Amino acid sequence: QVQLVESGGGSVQAGGSLRLSCAAFGYTYSIYCMGWFRQAPGKEREGVASIYTGGGITYYADSVKGRFTISQDNAKNTLYLQMNSLKPEDSAMYYCAADYQSGGSWFNPYEYNYWGQGTQVTVSS
Repeated sequence: QVQLVESGGGSVQAGGSLRLSCAAFGYTYSIYCMGWFRQAPGKEREGVASIYTGGGITYYADSVKGRFTISQDNAKNTLYLQMNSLKPEDSAMYYCAADYQSGGSWFNPYEYNYWGQGTQVTVSS
């Protein structure tokens, strides 16, 4: 069992930056992959970025490449998402998630076993 707690969301103007954090508590040793997802009202949950905890390999959605950076601090059991050059279309509830099983697609939310409660990001034009 693992508990994920996100923080760092807020309201910014277009072009601004935010850093999201996701603290993991509990049985974190066997986490294979961690990801950030987002969901806007009326839309499906979509993968934003992921990191494979063993080798640190990262993946990004095309819509955020070059603007967002996912990283992890293993000593603190914390996942981060640095978001720069934010756009109004980045507005959504952002969730972190943990996957304990290898294989599958990083951007598929059904691959993940545990989810945080979400943190709201609102970008105004």
